[in-house]
Amino acid sequence: MPNQPLIFDTAIAKDKPENIRHPHNACPFCDPGQLTDIIAQDADRIWLLNKFPTLQATWQTIVIEAARHDGDIATYSSAQNRAVFTFALKHWQATIASGRFKSVLCYKNFGPHSGGSLRHPHMQIVGLMAADGYANVTAANLTGYSVLAVDQVQVTVSDRPIMGFVEINVAAPATAIAPLADAVQQVVQYTLNTYFHGQCDSYNLFFYPRDDQIVAKVVPLFNVSPYYIGYRLAQADTPKRMRAIAEEIRQQFERSNLAHSN
Repeated sequence: MPNQPLIFDTAIAKDKPENIRHPHNACPFCDPGQLTDIIAQDADRIWLLNKFPTLQATWQTIVIEAARHDGDIATYSSAQNRAVFTFALKHWQATIASGRFKSVLCYKNFGPHSGGSLRHPHMQIVGLMAADGYANVTAANLTGYSVLAVDQVQVTVSDRPIMGFVEINVAAPATAIAPLADAVQQVVQYTLNTYFHGQCDSYNLFFYPRDDQIVAKVVPLFNVSPYYIGYRLAQADTPKRMRAIAEEIRQQFERSNLAHSN
């Protein structure tokens, strides 16, 4: 039986802060002294309950990645990016292991087309009480045209994307967080700086537990396709274009020297 829709509570949502479309609005994450319901903290990385839990039958939490309001995976130092991934994924994996939820999601919104409301860099860890958040994701959605395989990491461009048009997968052992973080950082930099001639300003980042691996999926975002909204029909670029994108990402890794690491 398919999952029922998650129920969104507009009575809670109406009070949520927003500063992506209105950047002069105050940012609650910039004043950590006023934060409540903190679950864990490491330096300026903070895991806390979401003050506006808009989805019913869920446990919603936020991972504040850094103190800097305009930071992001694309601009962090390598050490800071690795620390962010280590912190967020440790708590995601621990929440899964707790057995409290039917499934536990971990994802990130970035940019005006991402579905997020706050610019301050953050991820979300969400426990679903009754829904399997991975029920509609197949193994075929998490692989595709090969970009490279190096340092325990495999990078692919989806030939069967969940939504489309372009989805980039980064797979690594669940214990290899540092190389996973390095590879995702390169993919995000490609997404914002090179893909579509540098005109993409938004992306989603999703994490999937797959046996003893973690797969991260980076999805460049513009407007959502009406084919997906109305019919759940994913779209993908031509195989020729997909291979060209894979080559562009491979060049990104070569410029960073990650393609030659051991």
